[in-house]
Amino acid sequence: MRPFAGTPDGTELSTGLGNPIWPKQIDVTGLINNTFRSGDPRLQWLFLDLNSYFASVEQELRPELRDRPMAVVPLLADTTCCIAASYEAKRYGVRTGTQVGEAKRLCPGIVLVEARHEVYVDYHHRVVEAVESCLPVTSVMSIDEMACRLLGREQPLLAALELAREVKAAVRRKAGATLRCSVGLATNRYLSKVASDMEKPDGLVALTPDVLHDALSALTPRDLPGVGARMEKRLLAAGIRTMEQLLALDREQLSAAWGGVGGEKLWHWLRGKDFGDAELEHQKSIGHSHVLSPELRTPDGAYAVANKLLHKAAMRLRKAQLWAPHMTLTIRFAVGSAAASSRHSSGIYQKPWVQSVPLLECQDNQTLLEGLQVLWNQSPAGRTEQKPFFVGVSLDNLVPDHLHTLSLFSGLEEEGKRTRLSTTMDRLNYKYGTHTLCFASMLLAGAAAPTRIAFSSIPDLF
Repeated sequence: MRPFAGTPDGTELSTGLGNPIWPKQIDVTGLINNTFRSGDPRLQWLFLDLNSYFASVEQELRPELRDRPMAVVPLLADTTCCIAASYEAKRYGVRTGTQVGEAKRLCPGIVLVEARHEVYVDYHHRVVEAVESCLPVTSVMSIDEMACRLLGREQPLLAALELAREVKAAVRRKAGATLRCSVGLATNRYLSKVASDMEKPDGLVALTPDVLHDALSALTPRDLPGVGARMEKRLLAAGIRTMEQLLALDREQLSAAWGGVGGEKLWHWLRGKDFGDAELEHQKSIGHSHVLSPELRTPDGAYAVANKLLHKAAMRLRKAQLWAPHMTLTIRFAVGSAAASSRHSSGIYQKPWVQSVPLLECQDNQTLLEGLQVLWNQSPAGRTEQKPFFVGVSLDNLVPDHLHTLSLFSGLEEEGKRTRLSTTMDRLNYKYGTHTLCFASMLLAGAAAPTRIAFSSIPDLF
């Protein structure tokens, strides 16, 4: 059997894009009531994935781009990469991460649009509002993904499918007529995400328990969320090449192959089990990175940009009520091809330097800047002829506020002073702009490192 993706009577109808529709002549309300009484499969999660989100927003705002191959780019240069591509461009092989020069070769005439991140954040909130006109959003997973828990009469298969159709229609009606989303329904959030990826664009798939094994067997391990290149390599080393092999493992075997407790969780999820996982409930890292403009490719310029990136990350940290026990600094130096360890996506031959430092759990700028200074003093910047062209700062292993432990080496009063200073700065910067109040060490960065959107986060507009 295949996952349910059709009409209540089992007839598979298509709009031309692979999404299921309900025939108008069917009495949906009566079927839903009958299903609720008959004890048909029940589903606990609805997962919504917006299709080609950034590109779709641009096509919504600019009708001349509709039905044309186009891509959203961070800036108009052949050395940068596409951060989103319309489905018309994807038919030519253009994907997220495709270098612009290569995209032009694959798709002559492709239209390139410079990203407008504040617009995408605004539309994200419109989509959330549209979904919540149908049911509450339980978790916002990223700028283009969100999950909703189904309760009571929402859980029977037909009721869940009808609700999913209402959500899709609400997004088009309230957020934008060109915005399409794929919706997955399943007994847990992980499987609902898997289901949302099975039919794109504009799909609707329900993974009910009776079809779960057959549906998953048709996938590859790489299709699963959390299986990237490194995990795929690890699974291959354990002799796991197919989903059939993965599903045949018991809990202990999958834990060993996966390399930790994540394997045991995956074993339960793949069998439809639904359980709360505290690790999914808060962000694990917050970071920013930036390719330096030529005038800032100096130790002083790179340090100023690193300060600015840390300032932005710290504001997000406090707003999310998280604490940072760990910081990582990344610097990439431009070198000749003979000395390079790899090549950056911009085409620059590079030699990266990465170092981390443990911190006392903190969220104030002063403590974080002290950690940055420690890392910077350890770096080759200023002690080498190589020019830095990229810097990145990340705060890792984040701790939610309710689990924060006061340091033995600094009292509540000292921590309170530093936190109050930082939150006062935040209030002024949120109201009047990022540069209203900042540390002098970031002034040289000027307008560098503007707001960018990672797919895994919805940034504040600073």
